[in-house]
Amino acid sequence: MDFRLEVFVSVAHHLNFTRAADELHISQPAISRHISEMESAYKVQLFERQGGKVRLTAAGEIFLRHAEAIMADYRALQLEMNLLTDNFVGELRVGASTTIAQYIAPPLIAKFIGMFPEVRLQVASGNTEQIEQALEEHRIDIGLIEGSHRKPSLKYTPFQKDELVLVTSARNKTADEVSVEELALLPLVLREAGSGTLEVIEQALALHGKKISQMNVLLHLGSTESIKLFLENSPSVFAIVSIAAVTRELMGNILKVIEVAGLDLEREFAFVARQGAHSDIQERFMRFLIREL
Repeated sequence: MDFRLEVFVSVAHHLNFTRAADELHISQPAISRHISEMESAYKVQLFERQGGKVRLTAAGEIFLRHAEAIMADYRALQLEMNLLTDNFVGELRVGASTTIAQYIAPPLIAKFIGMFPEVRLQVASGNTEQIEQALEEHRIDIGLIEGSHRKPSLKYTPFQKDELVLVTSARNKTADEVSVEELALLPLVLREAGSGTLEVIEQALALHGKKISQMNVLLHLGSTESIKLFLENSPSVFAIVSIAAVTRELMGNILKVIEVAGLDLEREFAFVARQGAHSDIQERFMRFLIREL
């Protein structure tokens, strides 16, 4: 594969020549030379440089889309050729939504690396919306997400059920069960827009004629860990999070679950990939995780 494609994609992702040079372990003049060669070859300008800032031109956007697809195909080619000789080596870029990345994936990925040490595994995390976007932009090969939103450009394969629960500090004297109407009055801290957790909450509330905007939301936070710490230090506040995220806190009597009568907050974790057949390594990764769960 033409190394200049890697140079271009790195600059396009960072929009910074110095960071691309650091990532690829080459000099900044070499980065500039490779970009200049491609611009000369295709007789277009790929980047605009204004006041020290770099941005893609319209031609650069088109070039990026094709360059990412070519690089993804090349990685798949390497993997599948190696598999023909039982030489299970290559690279797999995985994206995991926040809850999965923090509480589900780490021990599974550690075991996968132990069994397949020749596979270069890269793992990124973000909320569900960010993982889907990374797939569409060819920055990752497969994702593990929460939530139920579905994009037609992507393929979803459920692999495990999960339940969201209303939790608060164990010091909170609130009754062990509340109604949906009572829930609307409780001070809540929730995940940010774009998260699979918030999406499930919104859909469950809609079945009861409620919206997030009608709830008593104190603030939105970007991770479940920050929400748990907030609850530990604010005994009168509540949150809705994955049961998998609070197992230790429940066992340690730090947090407790409050039942919400009639509110169904069950969801599924799912693999997500671009439409089309999965590569062999993606299939093996998916089968491995399902077997180990």
